[in-house]
Amino acid sequence: MKKPIKVLVAKPGLDGHDRGAKVVANALRDAGMEVIYTGLHQTPEMIVEAAIQEDADVIALSILSGAHMTLFKRVRSLMEENDLADVPLIGGGIIPDQDVGPLKDLGVREVFGPGTDTREIAKFIRNLFEENTSKKKTG
Repeated sequence: MKKPIKVLVAKPGLDGHDRGAKVVANALRDAGMEVIYTGLHQTPEMIVEAAIQEDADVIALSILSGAHMTLFKRVRSLMEENDLADVPLIGGGIIPDQDVGPLKDLGVREVFGPGTDTREIAKFIRNLFEENTSKKKTG
């Protein structure tokens, strides 16, 4: 039996609104993934530590606070320092369109805005995981 994809869903920073993150977490769980939701007010260090402890296949950040550039950059940097560079990092929330390209340049694989169909997010994660799994088998 194939193990489920393990997704760590985190709310970094001071943002106190987590309804969207919980909706996504529940949808991913309903799609057959194992979801670890870290809760509100997580520091980048706490998120990366949780990803290490939980052996996460994907890290998903939900940010509404406007601090997305700083928070994604710090999480990505800590991921690289802790041998998690190959773990896909995705995000969602209130992120201006003009910031999506720079976030992808930092290593964020995809950014999902408000109203994104949760099935689209699950499909994207499945495709990422299958892509990473096939790379590990051939690499």
